[in-house]
Amino acid sequence: MSDPILYRKRLIPAECILLKDDRILHRDDQIIVTGWHTLKPREDLHHGFSCYYLAEGFKISRFYKDNDSMTFWYCDIVDHTYDASTDTYVFTDLLVDVIVYPDGFVKVVDLDELVTARRSGILSEELLDTALLRLDSLLQLIYRGEFPKLQKPTGLYIDDFC
Repeated sequence: MSDPILYRKRLIPAECILLKDDRILHRDDQIIVTGWHTLKPREDLHHGFSCYYLAEGFKISRFYKDNDSMTFWYCDIVDHTYDASTDTYVFTDLLVDVIVYPDGFVKVVDLDELVTARRSGILSEELLDTALLRLDSLLQLIYRGEFPKLQKPTGLYIDDFC
């Protein structure tokens, strides 16, 4: 079986990018794990691994510096569509994100973008509700101390693929 085709769709700025260089490391009906190098390397972001939780609407990414030290976990709230005839996923970034630092500090970012997108008509009321409910679900997992489960999906550990 060949690897699926993955796209990242952003609302702000409006773009849809083929993730042609992402390596598919694991795929089943619940998750997709990828390894990647950033398109625009920075000091704090050179490469990483992402786990797309399809039903939950989370993309949990582990960001690394060039020296392979982990920077933080970056959690995107996403929605997706799937076309079985072409084995293509389009993951839409629902703007709001959560950063989890190695020391456990949690930071929610880009809430203002939800307001901007909703007011401008880029984001429907239904997708706004979806984004907020998924954000709440992720935060509740983190607050209950269950974030490590998202780091080791179904017994997998991202380091298994390094």
